Amino acid sequence: MTDSSEIQEMEKPTIAIEKELRKSYLDYAMSVIIGRALPDVRDGLKPVHRRTLFAMRELGNTYNRPYIKSARIVGDVIGKFHPHGDSAAYDTLVRMAQDFSMRYPLVDGQGNFGSMDGDSAAAMRYTEARMTRLDQELVADLDKDTVDFVPNYDNSLQEPSVLPSKIPNILINGSEGIAVGMATKIPPHNLIEVIEGLIHLIDNPNISIHELMEHVHGPDFPTGGFICGRAGIREAYETGKGVVIMRSKTHVEQRGKNGESIVITEIPYQQNKAALVEKIALLIKEKRINSISEIRDESDRHGVRVVLDLKKDEIADVVINQLFKMTPLQKSFGIILLCIVNNRPEILNLKQILQHFLAHRRTVVYRRTAYELRKAEEKAHILEGLKIAISNIDEVVELIKAAANPAEAKAELIRRFDLSEIQAQTILDMRLQRLTGLERDKIIQEYNEILEKIAWLKKVLSDEGLIMQIIREEFEQITTDYGDSRKTEIIDAPDEILPEDMIAPETMVVTVSHSGYIKRNQLSLYRAQKRGGKGIKGMTTLEDDFVTNLYTASTLDTFLFFTSTGKVFWRKVYELPMGGRTARGKAIVNLLELGDNEKVAAILPVTDLANTDDSRSVLTVTKKGRVKKTSISEYKRPLRRGKFGLTIKDDDEIITAAITSGDDSIFIVTKKGMSIHFHESDVRLMGRMASGVKGINLSQEDEVVGVAVVEGDDSILTVSENGYGKRTAVSEYKIQNRGGKGIFAIKTSERNGYVVGVLTVDDMDQVMLIANSGKVIRMPMDTLRIIGRNTQGVRLINLEEDEYVVGLSMLAREDIVDEEGDDDLTEQADESSED
Repeated sequence: MTDSSEIQEMEKPTIAIEKELRKSYLDYAMSVIIGRALPDVRDGLKPVHRRTLFAMRELGNTYNRPYIKSARIVGDVIGKFHPHGDSAAYDTLVRMAQDFSMRYPLVDGQGNFGSMDGDSAAAMRYTEARMTRLDQELVADLDKDTVDFVPNYDNSLQEPSVLPSKIPNILINGSEGIAVGMATKIPPHNLIEVIEGLIHLIDNPNISIHELMEHVHGPDFPTGGFICGRAGIREAYETGKGVVIMRSKTHVEQRGKNGESIVITEIPYQQNKAALVEKIALLIKEKRINSISEIRDESDRHGVRVVLDLKKDEIADVVINQLFKMTPLQKSFGIILLCIVNNRPEILNLKQILQHFLAHRRTVVYRRTAYELRKAEEKAHILEGLKIAISNIDEVVELIKAAANPAEAKAELIRRFDLSEIQAQTILDMRLQRLTGLERDKIIQEYNEILEKIAWLKKVLSDEGLIMQIIREEFEQITTDYGDSRKTEIIDAPDEILPEDMIAPETMVVTVSHSGYIKRNQLSLYRAQKRGGKGIKGMTTLEDDFVTNLYTASTLDTFLFFTSTGKVFWRKVYELPMGGRTARGKAIVNLLELGDNEKVAAILPVTDLANTDDSRSVLTVTKKGRVKKTSISEYKRPLRRGKFGLTIKDDDEIITAAITSGDDSIFIVTKKGMSIHFHESDVRLMGRMASGVKGINLSQEDEVVGVAVVEGDDSILTVSENGYGKRTAVSEYKIQNRGGKGIFAIKTSERNGYVVGVLTVDDMDQVMLIANSGKVIRMPMDTLRIIGRNTQGVRLINLEEDEYVVGLSMLAREDIVDEEGDDDLTEQADESSED
């Protein structure tokens, strides 16, 4: 036989587990959202903060009373209103007492309440606390029926659902919290600015957010510092979400004759100072920052002071930029203006937050006025009874004397003078001293005053404008009593901190070898020598390699690498590999993202590319004789993977690129010995992607093999593949129009072979001739006399059978004049490349 309890169990409806989980999780989520994690837009408090302040008020723990133990406060909070762990309640109390966490602290703490270094507060049994003076504005008029009260967790007591707050706490102290599926992060603001915004909103309800921002400038963090830029603030105020960049406040102090020190006096909000100092120390230890010799934390009760001693001759601005980039001295603050509005979480903009607070104040003032009216009418009713009694004092006394007991006297007073029970009872309770003439006058005066107050309160309740005027006056008083100046300064957004902002400008020597190796060295590695010195070895090269280009450039200068396919790559000097004085360096092909069969055709160093003017141009010449001139400003916007510097056909390639001044002439030589010499003004400026114009009219199967930019009275060296060449004065080549067939530079006879290249040279230069077998000869130009254009040239190199010249290159000059110009710094090619 089936038991009845089993039957009842069988009759219970079955619930799908996914449905029950969904319902239970939603209930939990809403409990967290409404009851724990998010602040109310009206008083800016989460339930635990509200309950803590209310419990302190109920304890009489106000700003003008003695401190009491934190443990006592926490006990009342968790025992009466907040049934959670004591650590949660104490952590709340501690945070509200920290002047580095709260812009306007709500708890006045005595004892150890933690520090900016991340030190935790002392145990609650050791600390004491009380409310601050500002708290009186949060709980003002709480006993005047201004807000609704709700039962506490066990229905034994009542607690306010919201505080009547006269201050816009949601903005001036901000809030942070993580709920289920949502989070809030409201930054603190300056009280005066927010009050001014509220006053202007009262005066002009249609005010725009942009106009409000003229008064509410942005967050004001208790730790000071800077906010960089206003774009993030504007976005947050308009949409409810945005990001602002916080930056530490620093200055530079002179440290006697030993250099300078960077002093940090204010750090970003919510940044652990000890962790910040540790981070900087770690960067110094790892040698990621090499300019700091010592770090000291000299902070005390007067404020933050972290001192960074710089090594001698280091540039403070560069080090500061490094610190901003690598440490939390600069960090972002993500703003999310999420609040509880009518028991629902909403993301609000600035105006909506102010409007909701104003609506709350309007309700509070209206309910307070209605409460005061009720109390005034009750008192007027009593005073009216006393007035009647005073006017008939003899009869009243006789009536009371004749009565057998108080109840009979009370009933007789009600009957005789048409009084209410409370009026009659008040007359019976009246002391005899009230019957003196002076006291009688006071009662009449008080009665008249209360009638005036009633009239005023009724007027307020019937006039919305009057309510707003009262709110405005309260705001002005709040500003007078508690307003202070802004701590966080808002500055214009600085440019993005680029890698070069963290590099100290320093003169470097950059060397490029014939085989395509590049490196940089400090100029100080090349010792000063008198003119004619032997020089020092500047690069270890292969037997068939030698230094072809040597530049002096700042670490912040830019090198443009033009490739044969028309692409251009940008590399800062500080990005080039640093090597010892005798190191080979790094292959350029490993430095750039070159494609198959792509090689570097030219390297152009440019100073201050980002701010360069348009007077200089980049001239490119292709194998098919196309010439293009582009303003150097077209190359201001670099791309790491390179850009196309010109449009080039598949069967063509760049021979060279050069920077021209606008007053140079161009000399082009072809494989078959033809040349053309024209002024660069004959080539108009074109865009970066243009293909160029015809520089020389090539015959069939001919191509350009050499280009020279002529700046003065240089001579032209032309070399052919069979080892012959000649040096001819530039004046021998007349200036022609661009695009012609040109004139012979050298005859390409069976003896000479085809032309392999051309250079502009003077007596100080040395030229390297390279054969297909790897043989290299260095030829000083002062040993080669200048001859006429119509000559066939002379033998420059003795070649074996099946050998021929494949190229020529200028050897890097051995003299680099130092800054004083007295001595020369010399660079010597590898001795193995000498003939």
